[in-house]
Amino acid sequence: MNTVTNVNNPIENICSKLLSGSDITNFLSSYDMSNSLAGSDIFPCYDIVLKSINAANNLISGVTRYNNDFFIPLMTANLYFNNAEFSGIHKDSQIDQWTAYMKLFEFNMELFYRYHAGSMKALDEFTKKESKALSEAVYNTVFHRDGTKLNDFLNRQFDLIEGVTRTFPKAVKEIEPEYGFHFEKNGQKPFAETERFFLYAVLPTDKSVIINQTAKPVLIIPPFVLGSNILGFLPGEKRSYAHCFANQGIPTYIRIIKDIKTTPAFQVMTMEEDAVDTRLFCEKIMEKHSRKVTLNGYCQGGYSAVCNILSGELDSVVDALITCVAPMDGTRSKGLGHFLNSLPPRFNNLMYGTKTLPNGNKVADGNLMGWVYKLKSIEQEAPLVSFFRDMFMVANAENGAAKLSKTALALNYWLQNERTDIPLNITAMSFASYNIPVTKDGTLPVTMLGKKLNFKTIEEKKIPWLLCYGENDDLVEKETALAPLDYIKVETTPFPKGHVAIATSWSHPESPYALHKRFGNNNQYRGPVRFQLDLNEALSKAKNNVVNSQKTF
Repeated sequence: MNTVTNVNNPIENICSKLLSGSDITNFLSSYDMSNSLAGSDIFPCYDIVLKSINAANNLISGVTRYNNDFFIPLMTANLYFNNAEFSGIHKDSQIDQWTAYMKLFEFNMELFYRYHAGSMKALDEFTKKESKALSEAVYNTVFHRDGTKLNDFLNRQFDLIEGVTRTFPKAVKEIEPEYGFHFEKNGQKPFAETERFFLYAVLPTDKSVIINQTAKPVLIIPPFVLGSNILGFLPGEKRSYAHCFANQGIPTYIRIIKDIKTTPAFQVMTMEEDAVDTRLFCEKIMEKHSRKVTLNGYCQGGYSAVCNILSGELDSVVDALITCVAPMDGTRSKGLGHFLNSLPPRFNNLMYGTKTLPNGNKVADGNLMGWVYKLKSIEQEAPLVSFFRDMFMVANAENGAAKLSKTALALNYWLQNERTDIPLNITAMSFASYNIPVTKDGTLPVTMLGKKLNFKTIEEKKIPWLLCYGENDDLVEKETALAPLDYIKVETTPFPKGHVAIATSWSHPESPYALHKRFGNNNQYRGPVRFQLDLNEALSKAKNNVVNSQKTF
């Protein structure tokens, strides 16, 4: 039966297609909406329906991705858990096993409660915020009032979902060429290398700056877990910790780990080998600049740098120390330290995070370690919480995701991509620092070359130490970073914000806490670059005084 349609009535036209069994989807996609539906009441409805379908698909895809980022490591953790449990590492009685499992169950239930509470709070805050806007939009639409109409409100919701699930991930991916160092892509060759590390010179991004080759050099030791690129954050935007030194004419070098997947020597590296490689690099730097090196460690790299100095391996090559947000006694941590101590002792074991590589070497799983950081703050890191946080970040950006700050994009790129596996011996060093406190006399819970390591050794060596920390650091709390002050005198500099702010917010030369300046009451604090510049100035004055005295003589 032929269906007669009225071309002037879009509703009849669409209904007739339905009655005739036509493919309504193809019909709608090819229908001349600009002519037939212009001014019709069905046009906004049709538009909203199509956008709703698209938004629903995006929402499901986005929430699934956020869930996967959280729950895939959980599946990995379960695999490692089973491997450890069946490996025979424990010889507990059945009663002890039962007790440990019950405590683990309680621990997991507490995590689930916090996970649920955080998710519900985020959902509640979203609902309260948007329900008010929805009510106003309905009121304006029904009573033909000025202001946001229902159609506008719904379109905004669709844009939010599109932004967080499509536009935002694309923008994060596209920031990669601007993020980090890219030594190899830029054709820069290593200054030196060992079986485990590359040593690169950091060149100024300010083309007007010339490196003072006779100045005191600095060697930066990045964190193993967080990666080195966080210290070369956005060089083109003048937000790079390492380039802050180079842009002041300071000879600046950074130690870069080789790819652990293809470097067996790094996979099995010991703390002693870390110190030997660091000494070799310092010797190479001294050969070029004729001055001892300032060792500069960030986060876990700071703890490693302190241990290397305390071991005595660097006595002939290092005469100054800078640490930034470095965990010096993890047992004082209210976050990660408390989290580890809450685990039943049976399960607070490195075996539960150990990955076996194809060649048989065992390493600590970096992705799993990153996931543990999320677990300790699960109220703020649950998938739904992260989803809404990113959604409102996109919404609050001027003109949406297209105008998101490069800092936000680079931070997200770092969080999503900068995780690497770590040698077990190095992980054991950090693991010990978070489970065994520094003794009353200042002795650390690790040894090197058969020697005990004590904070007081740095004072005995008369090595100047600038210790920088974050006032609101929830990863390495200031109590954790400031532990050495209980045993020796150390110059300290507090920075606002959290764990990576020194490398991102405050690395900009025009920031209120610029690293090459003094700040605080009466300029009492020095940034790490200022500390290095002052050391060099003091050395230059001392050298000039010697030369002048020799001339007088």
